[in-house]
Amino acid sequence: MTETVHKRPDLTVEMAGVTFKNPVMTASGTFGSGKEYGEYVDLNQLGAVVVKGVSLTPWKGNPTPRVAETYGGMLNAVGLQNPGVDAFIENDLPFLRQYDTRIIVNVSGKSIEEYCRVVEKLAVTEVDMLELNISCPNIKEGGITFGTDAKMAASVVKEAKKYASQPLMVKLSPNVTDITEIAKAVESEGADAVSLINTLLGMAIDIHHKKPLLGNIMGGLSGPAIKPVALRMVYQVCRTVNIPVVGMGGIISGEDAVEFILAGATGVAVGTANFMNPCATVEVLDGLESYMISQGFSSIEEVQEAMKI
Repeated sequence: MTETVHKRPDLTVEMAGVTFKNPVMTASGTFGSGKEYGEYVDLNQLGAVVVKGVSLTPWKGNPTPRVAETYGGMLNAVGLQNPGVDAFIENDLPFLRQYDTRIIVNVSGKSIEEYCRVVEKLAVTEVDMLELNISCPNIKEGGITFGTDAKMAASVVKEAKKYASQPLMVKLSPNVTDITEIAKAVESEGADAVSLINTLLGMAIDIHHKKPLLGNIMGGLSGPAIKPVALRMVYQVCRTVNIPVVGMGGIISGEDAVEFILAGATGVAVGTANFMNPCATVEVLDGLESYMISQGFSSIEEVQEAMKI
């Protein structure tokens, strides 16, 4: 009896002129700079490592407690604690450059000027792509989040593009009435790709101590509980813009990743699952490839175009 040999599918994807060996990457804020996971995961296997948010100057972050478990997920209010862009370039970038994976740096700021300065500093480095985190509060506009206002989102992208030498992906906030409006606004000012969703705003209360579980009172909800919302938003955005979309929000398995690709996403990012299982990214990748083999798909593009509605 002859055993059937399945040809391995082509997992490569291209976004904004950058070729990724596969669509699986880490979600910013859940993987550090990769050092923490190096003993569990071969970073060479990943399509990209998306590092924790980097700001112009060191940020201390929010008061503790910063993390709380919820049904089907977690709340976090870390506050983008990081040592600043100069420390990242000096200490973390050389480590990442040892690996055959794309490097995407998440850029944070509290004003358009701060975003631009960080982008300018990274422009001369060996970074493959930038991810603009527009979920930061604009201190010059009374703390309004950049990503919840289409005009502000467009403005920060327009200015940051002037300093960027790498493609600019914009990470969208789900805490809006119509995420497609924000996606169209950033595309119109030159965004090369969008990633979504960032965390949903949530809260938890300790009924025994009669106080919020987070020191910041509210925080970002992530994990499997938000996947249906994330999937819906990715589906909507993929049918609204003409730039690549990276989908994220509750992905813990290869099957979850497939759903986002069927919805139209070119790439997928694994976030909260890394805290539960440090090998989550490679397991998602293995599951995606197994699905493609079983279904006879030869490329990611074929999966993107396969959903029947």
